[in-house]
Amino acid sequence: MADKNRYFHRSKISEAKFRQIVRHFALDLTATECAALTGISVRSINSIYLRIRERMAQWCAHVSPFAGELEADESYFGPHRVRGKRGRGAGGKTIVFGLLKRGEHIYTEIVPDASKKTLQGIIRGKVDPASVMHTDGWRGYDGLVDIGIDRHFRVNHGNNEFVRGSQHVNGIESFWSFAKRRLAQFNGVAKHTFALHLKECEFRFNHRHDNLYVVLLRLLREYPL
Repeated sequence: MADKNRYFHRSKISEAKFRQIVRHFALDLTATECAALTGISVRSINSIYLRIRERMAQWCAHVSPFAGELEADESYFGPHRVRGKRGRGAGGKTIVFGLLKRGEHIYTEIVPDASKKTLQGIIRGKVDPASVMHTDGWRGYDGLVDIGIDRHFRVNHGNNEFVRGSQHVNGIESFWSFAKRRLAQFNGVAKHTFALHLKECEFRFNHRHDNLYVVLLRLLREYPL
């Protein structure tokens, strides 16, 4: 009979074996690699990985509100741009909006468009008005003062302006690069699981200075699978 597993209730997998799976997940091993090392089927490992990502997403939802020195930006995930299609979100890509507190954590959200109404609706709900906001020149960020963000600084990428002193969005652009490199290893992520993979990237980034294995065990002890 399997030992009681405090991290995965009603599981036939022992706690020791489950800890091994979590360690492999923390090391960013694929489900196939983890299955080979643990002797558990790829299907079972994939199911466990998915449920761990769900716990990560739940944790990420509580990282709010944002206050301090912040960066806001959108990015576009999906296949390479279709020839002849230009502009933000061209070619049917998935649009992701992000808020970064410099030196600390990020919050991401899949959005239907990059319009002023959509982006500022999220900013209004997530950002302390006393914050300092940094963005690029996209018109979706016009008029942040109207929603209480009095200190708003911009860099105009269209004019090849990327940094002006402390005014830049380099921090959040570093996250976009990190997320896209991670997701590239899957050779395409199914649309119905993209949100969870995105939140995994967010969680890993937010804990980049921590021992992820220990962080995950703590999370799963409090919120078992």
